[in-house]
Amino acid sequence: MADIVRLLPDSVANQIAAGEVIQRPASAVKELLENAIDAGATEIELIIKDAGKTLIQIIDNGCGMSETDARLCFERHATSKIKAADDLFSIRTMGFRGEALASIAAIAQVELKSKLHDSELGTQILINGSVVEEQKVCQCNSGTSISVKNLFYNVPARRNFLKSDPVELGHIEEEFKRVALPNPNIAFSFYSNGKLLYKLDKASFLQRIVGVFGDNYKERLLPAEQKTNIIDVSGYVAKAEFAKKTRGEQYFFVNKRFIKHPYLHHAVENAFDELLADRLIPSYFLCLEIDPGQIDINIHPTKTEIKFIDEKPIYAILRSTVKKALGQFTLSSQIEFDMDAGIQLNAPPKGYIPKPPSVNINPMFNPFEERKKSDSGSGQATTHREISNKENWQKFYETPKERTFQSEMPLETPATESLPMQESYQADIIQVHNRYIVTTLKSGLAIIDQQRAHERVLYERFLQADNSPSNVSQQLLFPVNCNFSPANSEILIEILPELKAFGFDINEFGNNSFLISGTPEGIQQENVPDILESFIEGYKNSLLQKFSNRREGAAASLAKQMAVKAGKKLKQEEMQEIVAQLFTCKSPAVSIWGKKTILFLTEQELNEKFNKI
Repeated sequence: MADIVRLLPDSVANQIAAGEVIQRPASAVKELLENAIDAGATEIELIIKDAGKTLIQIIDNGCGMSETDARLCFERHATSKIKAADDLFSIRTMGFRGEALASIAAIAQVELKSKLHDSELGTQILINGSVVEEQKVCQCNSGTSISVKNLFYNVPARRNFLKSDPVELGHIEEEFKRVALPNPNIAFSFYSNGKLLYKLDKASFLQRIVGVFGDNYKERLLPAEQKTNIIDVSGYVAKAEFAKKTRGEQYFFVNKRFIKHPYLHHAVENAFDELLADRLIPSYFLCLEIDPGQIDINIHPTKTEIKFIDEKPIYAILRSTVKKALGQFTLSSQIEFDMDAGIQLNAPPKGYIPKPPSVNINPMFNPFEERKKSDSGSGQATTHREISNKENWQKFYETPKERTFQSEMPLETPATESLPMQESYQADIIQVHNRYIVTTLKSGLAIIDQQRAHERVLYERFLQADNSPSNVSQQLLFPVNCNFSPANSEILIEILPELKAFGFDINEFGNNSFLISGTPEGIQQENVPDILESFIEGYKNSLLQKFSNRREGAAASLAKQMAVKAGKKLKQEEMQEIVAQLFTCKSPAVSIWGKKTILFLTEQELNEKFNKI
């Protein structure tokens, strides 16, 4: 029998390794940014085109590389960080495996320019699918510039699995945040398709958080700090009232490396115990400094997971640190008083008797003496004050006129003829557990999930907004100015046509801020910023989960934010509107997320259940 075991060619081995390390453009961005940090850069510039599919370029002012190092860095397992296995337990650098550049070069066209600070000329290398096509000296700035073009060009199957540009841009932005946040001493710039998204100067950790997430985070964050002989904890946690239903602002940095750790996340959530409603997730930005010998960061190719030798004391320290921050700042007043230099309060001299203030009065004034009028009906004299009081008390006891119900929900009651189930639909509706609407039909019972039903109603209305003349915006008394992160601003600009069709009167105001002058009916003015912020997060999630169409994703996200929630007590008229509108939808029985909206129980099924008892 012929031998069947053989060694793979280096090009194939590199492509297989690239599948573990470089999963999408964001993975390449992460590895290249970490290399720039390890090079000692104080200024790093990230440039991408078409969400990294066409170009990823990193420019830094780090130490640079010699001609030999520039060529050798593209070989597998070539690294300057470790020399022996024991070095794995004392790592403080970001990259150390020596796989990143080799993996990137195997699936892209790479151009590297690098120069040492004390050299006159640098080195330029061109690599195409692991093949070095050219190496020569060049004139360039000190540091390193590496360009990755046409990622996955020679692995079309991998390229076909990439998501849309907004989704991939979101992943790149997230990796950028994970690197930029724990390194506030480094200036970062981020350009996408020629537009500046982030310009982060050297600053403190708090200023870096605000620079990344927006000025409104200044009022949300509470400092958390604790130093022990096991671990040092520092950073910020958001106040309980700013917790969200979606993940995305939970950041742990161990020795300046972003990690995911469910056990430590539970410690933070436990510290918020009894402060958060169900399903709300607190936001936090916590930096942990620990002896590298106490952790193992070599358990995952992307190095986002680490293992502690002993997790229990770290859990306890982290929980107590967060509890201390919440107890010290959340439960007490945070008002800071600045003494005005112009105000001087000196103690009075000993024996000083303060003079009581004098009050000037008119002893002849009588507030009850007014001109008398004769009551023609009874002949009794009545003052103007008595007449006014009598009229007011009579109005107070008047029977109020019946008012027309105005729903708090943005629903339009359809005509009676447009309701297919009008004959079997009964007027008597009840709400069960503030979640389900139960109504009787000729054939039995219909149990409706109020939140799913309202989401379906709003979703179909938004999709038909262009053809609906009644979908108008309610103008706000005072326009609301909302600030967002650069990446969220890009998403908002992209879907502005959809938002305006849905009923938003919104315009760009410059510097990642937007002016909202009108909203769809049913949104309170004070809720506009939270609604839009949650809408953007929901829009990104809806695209990832189900919707490939931008309009459908936007409609689903907005419907989810505006719909009545489970747990809200509804009036009889509100329940009737939801039921009536639901039965006019194209797909009333299924929610926009593919779950059941209505549960039907026929009279026969009810009888069978009782007969079994």
